[in-house]
Amino acid sequence: MNPAPIKDVLNKLTIEDLDLKDKRVFIRVDFNVPLDENLNITDDRRIRATLPTINYAIDEGAKVILASHLGRPKGKPDPRFSLAPVAKRLKRLLNKDVIFVSDCVGPQVKNIVEKMKSGDVVLLENLRFHEGETKNDEEFAKQLASLADYYVNDAFGTAHRSHASIVGIPKFLPAAAGFLLKKEIEYLKGVVNNPIRPFVAILGGAKVSGKIGVLENLESNVDKVLIGGGMAFTFIKAMGYEVGNSLVEPDMLDTAERIRKKLKEKGVKFYLPVDCVIAQSLEPGAVVKIVPTLEIPPGWQGVDIGPATARLFAEALQDAKTILWNGPMGVFEIDAFSRGTFAVARAVADAYALTIVGGGDTDLAVHRAGVSDSISFISTGGGATLQLLEGKELPGIAALTDKKPD
Repeated sequence: MNPAPIKDVLNKLTIEDLDLKDKRVFIRVDFNVPLDENLNITDDRRIRATLPTINYAIDEGAKVILASHLGRPKGKPDPRFSLAPVAKRLKRLLNKDVIFVSDCVGPQVKNIVEKMKSGDVVLLENLRFHEGETKNDEEFAKQLASLADYYVNDAFGTAHRSHASIVGIPKFLPAAAGFLLKKEIEYLKGVVNNPIRPFVAILGGAKVSGKIGVLENLESNVDKVLIGGGMAFTFIKAMGYEVGNSLVEPDMLDTAERIRKKLKEKGVKFYLPVDCVIAQSLEPGAVVKIVPTLEIPPGWQGVDIGPATARLFAEALQDAKTILWNGPMGVFEIDAFSRGTFAVARAVADAYALTIVGGGDTDLAVHRAGVSDSISFISTGGGATLQLLEGKELPGIAALTDKKPD
């Protein structure tokens, strides 16, 4: 099922509101892609996600200036984090020439930008090769802004950062959202503010502390909460049960129990794993057992939900009309501990519901499970997704130009 997202939740200018013909358009994209030791791109989904915005700007006759970060080069040039491999891949994906510039500010960049013709595409070198990017230096933002007539943000994955290319440039240029950013806001804000019910949230990952804000923000709208991953053991321990060597956040026990009770009072059905896969170490060849969650022996740790839990969770999703999933069910990177996460991925994909997957690990899990084409929407953000689900305003979105009332 792929119903439309909730519209008109952004209330900011979008790229479609701009007259782009013959204009220089600075598009902040998220090309922070994984590279192998030979600097080959191993996953280009983030590049592909921005193609609708880039192609729209080209088709409208804009002079397209693309800028991104890659990795954490600590404010100085580092060949390991160059965007040169991205320029090569982008050239192939766009099927047109991409001019790669070895810096993002300075006379050389200005000179190349001044010679651009309508429809040209320039990719600037890594923004984080300059300290001014992460420090949100106004002078650096001004230099970037001087290259263009308009600013478009299509980098949702960094919209929670107060960096020069995210919140600095919009001080000097009309600033609009690209198609990817707009889509992220519509789906994520739409599901939080006005979900089609029953609404089921599946939360996993290592820590309760990372998801507290999400649970608190969703409590009024959610009908069921399914908890997996390492964070489940903090809830189980808080209820007074032993969990062996499983991951627990001791300082979150009271908070976990308070949230569980509050959700129960509101009539939210709260599911915890009933069985789990346990091991004595996280080594790929470690001996594993499947035990009821309340029978984890000393010296063993939970590393995945068990088959009974996978069936329970799949049953709980049967009547869902909206499903939000953030965080894997176990240490799915290791093959022996991946079955629970993949089973949930298949159950989510099979559900007749609007299905939204958020967070880098969960995104990877649905791709590895081979079901990504059956998910309604996969968010490209990690921290940005969580902040939005917590109901917080993202600096990168707040910085965009407000839409004038009709």
